[in-house]
Amino acid sequence: MIKKKIIILSAFVMMISSYANARDQIKIVGSSTVYPYTTVVAERFGKQGKFKTPVVESTGTGGGFKSFCGGVGVQHPDMTGASRAIKKDEMELCVKNGVTEIIELPIGNDGLTFAHSIKGKDANFTKAQLWKAIAHDVVIDGKLVKNPYKNWNDIDKSLPAIKIEILVAPPTSGTRDAWDDLIMSKGCDEAFKKLTDPKNCTKYREDAAVIEAGENDTLIVQKLGSTPNAFGYFGYSYLVANKDKIKAAKIDGIAPTIEGIQKYTYPVARPLFLYAKKAHASVIPGFKEFLAEYTGKSAVGSTGYLFKVGLVPNAKETEEKVRDVATKLVAMKN
Repeated sequence: MIKKKIIILSAFVMMISSYANARDQIKIVGSSTVYPYTTVVAERFGKQGKFKTPVVESTGTGGGFKSFCGGVGVQHPDMTGASRAIKKDEMELCVKNGVTEIIELPIGNDGLTFAHSIKGKDANFTKAQLWKAIAHDVVIDGKLVKNPYKNWNDIDKSLPAIKIEILVAPPTSGTRDAWDDLIMSKGCDEAFKKLTDPKNCTKYREDAAVIEAGENDTLIVQKLGSTPNAFGYFGYSYLVANKDKIKAAKIDGIAPTIEGIQKYTYPVARPLFLYAKKAHASVIPGFKEFLAEYTGKSAVGSTGYLFKVGLVPNAKETEEKVRDVATKLVAMKN
């Protein structure tokens, strides 16, 4: 009898502790590219006065999924932003830790921007030239060699005679995943693929020509603004917000534009996502309302406030489907 009372008391203490530790505001992690959009939505949401302003942290897409998939409960994030779709191994981690009902929301589109200082001359690169500038190894005279290119015109005489200096995202970044998929893999030399594993197309050189700049894209913008010959890649919103400091280079002769990104005629266009944990919907105050705000016409529509800060809207049909998923909390299939 005493043992039974101790068990009941212990359960009661745990329940009280759980309530004490419950959060009264949404916690969001993830992509540095999605971060500016989520922050704007969070601030507007908080100003409405019904719920507290969500806490938003820029961890990178990979880091965001790692945290998001850590488990169900108030000690884990409710949502994560991603600059690519969730990977198979990340989904497996989620399922392993009990995160089985995940809401996937493609919130809009983005164009990866290869940018440099407004003080530099206008630039235009092919995907093959960008690959040669970044790749760890290249093929010269039929042989696989460590990347010898020091200046851009070493790659092609038509390119500027300036030192190659490129700021890149870390391996945990969804932006880097997208860059590798859309630029490195597609620009990779066919001769290179025949001489080695094609996976090596996305292996970066490790000398001073390529600098890993971390997850904070704002710091990359600041670096480019003060270093006229340096280049770096990041989401379109950072170009929109910093046109007084930086400009975009063309890729395959095409500059990033709203229309080009939406229609995917720009070579480095991609979708952006917000993932939400359905199990938290009835636990965290404002969860459902926040998703409704994020996917509402006033936010992601063609004249929405996120469009004004660089998020390229989905096509109308897609926008309506996403809004329906958010409203009904429809979980994706594992």
